[in-house]
Amino acid sequence: MDAMPTSIVTGGCGFLGSHLTDHLLSEGHRVICVDNLDTGSLQNVEHIANGSDYVFVNHDLTEPVFIEEPVDYVFHLASPASPIDYLRLPLGTLKVGSYGTHHMLGLAKFKRARFLLASTSEVYGDPQVHPQPETYWGNVNPIGPRGVYDEAKRYAEALAMAYHRQQGLNTCIARIFNTYGPRMRPHDGRAIPTFLRQALEGKPVTVFGDGSQTRSFCYVDDLIRGLYLLATSEEHLPVNIGNPTEMTLLELAEAVIRATGSPSEIVYEALPVDDPQVRQPDITRARQILGWEPEVSLDEGLRRTLEAQGIKAPVPSAG
Repeated sequence: MDAMPTSIVTGGCGFLGSHLTDHLLSEGHRVICVDNLDTGSLQNVEHIANGSDYVFVNHDLTEPVFIEEPVDYVFHLASPASPIDYLRLPLGTLKVGSYGTHHMLGLAKFKRARFLLASTSEVYGDPQVHPQPETYWGNVNPIGPRGVYDEAKRYAEALAMAYHRQQGLNTCIARIFNTYGPRMRPHDGRAIPTFLRQALEGKPVTVFGDGSQTRSFCYVDDLIRGLYLLATSEEHLPVNIGNPTEMTLLELAEAVIRATGSPSEIVYEALPVDDPQVRQPDITRARQILGWEPEVSLDEGLRRTLEAQGIKAPVPSAG
């Protein structure tokens, strides 16, 4: 391997992809970003766009991509990831999970590179096992509106394992749980950016259902550290990467209102179809295999997210 490893990051202009790129550059990697900008933004990488160790390739992964130079790692993150995006781009979501994963696995095989698939906790669907271990097979509705994302990721996992078993490709699978932090789009439909936007505008914070459904939120720096540790490990089977601290969405809304010092009230809206009732990772394997666990609390992560937008979070009152 060269002194400077080369990594491909698909979806490298997105929320997670741009943070991963930052981390890889800090670890001495040369990074080739492949993105068609469907949901990513060049603003996320403008601070590194002119760096000598960074290359941007505008490309739709439903078509093969050709990279001439040697490649050591392929991080396949490309996919619409929020309900607003994959409901707007259902066929594109299925295609990047199928054709796109095929193309990138084939490229990794040709380059003899380590391949990391960014999968998702959505492979568990609305789980009947809680918290969710990697051995749980899930409870997914394949024909529901969320099925285009859930099944694309499940298929991509099957592809990665088939390439590993039949072709001997060096693959790994990260099952990513809810992640938040700077560079999330305010209107991407996910809970934290939506709550932050509403609270900062002084508008009502909208909670779906009665707010009793649970989620676990991992700050982006912790998540990216976990992805890098997995990519540089020898593991091939799926590993949950997420924060095991579980809370209800109502508790999250209250935390966001505290963090912003907003006068916003909480209002309730109808629950979306197939919205999972619980979501909490069992990170036993990540702790054992990678020595990884999250370090940033929700309150600290919200503070960092606000400060990245130039907003100073209020000092919490005593008691």
